[in-house]
Formats: sequence, structure tokens, C-alpha cells
Amino acid sequence: MGVDAVMDREQARHFAEEWIAAWNSHDLERILAHYEDDFEMSSPIITQVMGEPSGTLRGKTAIGAYWSLALERNPQLHFELLHTLPGANSLAIIYNGLRGLSAEIFHFGTSGKVVAAYAHYQPC
Repeated sequence: MGVDAVMDREQARHFAEEWIAAWNSHDLERILAHYEDDFEMSSPIITQVMGEPSGTLRGKTAIGAYWSLALERNPQLHFELLHTLPGANSLAIIYNGLRGLSAEIFHFGTSGKVVAAYAHYQPC
């Protein structure tokens, strides 16, 4: 994917399946391989777990620490892919996870890696 690229269904499905498989493997390095070093992650759970009022973390070090804690606290973590919705330099993945129905929106840089991600969950 490059600038102004629109993902086709096959590209979207491939990324989503690999992303889900990475999370289900609980392999942090495999998960982080989808992202640029300085990517940004926003999630309502960041406020609860990390005490960051903005709900946003930046960079693999900070986000890796957050996800490492999540994997440690949730050894039963398993995602089930439901849908992919490709966009221009972006992708929405709809899946079932620990919090039920969930969605993540990914924005891609020119390298094809994620530069920003936004997690959405059903209210608990």
C-alpha cells in the first residue's frame, strides 16, 4: 500500500487474518511487526489500564508495555474475525474479543505498516 492506495478485499482479508493470528499467538513481537516504530494507539482501555487520560499512547515501547500487560492479564485472549471494511489507506476490522463485539480502525503509512490505530468496544 502506498499513499492514496485503496485496499482491495484480498489485501484487507490478508492483513486482518495475520493481525488476528498474531494476537491469538500471544507473540508481542509478531503483533508489533504490523506497526511503524512511532505509531499511535487510541483505546478507551488505555485510560483504565495505563492511567492515560487521553486514551492514546505513542511508540512501540509504550504500546508494547500496554499490550504486554494485557496479554499477561488475559491468558485466554482469543479474537475471532467477523468482517473487514477496506478504505483509502485504512482498514476497519470487526471481531469478537474479550469485550464482545469490537472494531479496530487502522491507518497505514507509505511502508504499508500501521501509523495509527483506534480501538472500539461495546460498552461494558
